[in-house]
Amino acid sequence: MSAFYKIGKVVCNIFCALSFKIEVSGTENLPIENGFILASNHLTELDPLFIAIRIKRQLNFMAKAELFKNKIGGAIIKGLGAFPVERGTGDTSAIDKAIDTVKSGNVLAIFPEGTRSKDGELKRFKSGAIVVASQTGADIIPTAIYIKDISDGKKLRFRSKVVVKYGKLIENKELHIDMENPSTIKKAGTIVREAVASLLEESKNEQ
Repeated sequence: MSAFYKIGKVVCNIFCALSFKIEVSGTENLPIENGFILASNHLTELDPLFIAIRIKRQLNFMAKAELFKNKIGGAIIKGLGAFPVERGTGDTSAIDKAIDTVKSGNVLAIFPEGTRSKDGELKRFKSGAIVVASQTGADIIPTAIYIKDISDGKKLRFRSKVVVKYGKLIENKELHIDMENPSTIKKAGTIVREAVASLLEESKNEQ
């Protein structure tokens, strides 16, 4: 974990503690070593903070390339573990970076929906996480962010309750991925999506 990331994490923890009611569970499911993929649903621009603040290891994220156009802002989010992806273009360089990240023993966080859900409903998952899992042999931690305000059609606001759940690890061998067989990619994606959906349902029922 870089020094800049450590400082940024402290600042983000303080910001989140003051601004929201954060409830986190399932941290015992997170591997303490080796690279893995954390796959989460996506509700707000602050989701990277919500899923990172209670994790002891540094998270690395794909972030839309537009965020890097501002030199200062781009340098900051890069220091916080983000790297750019050109959305909707089949950006292979971003996928290569993601693969290298995991192979190097680091943690890659992905939002498989590819965009934020404005109503809180889980969208269709894209295949990026499965492709990276296939190329690296990495396991996947399904993760859910639940915010009642958003599910009720409102927007994230000051002191909103944010629930983050890290699910049980999905071992790579459970996914049975064969990149030559598209149906296995779809089935693997369904396994991960259903795990996230289950965590969301648990969170909703607990509130």
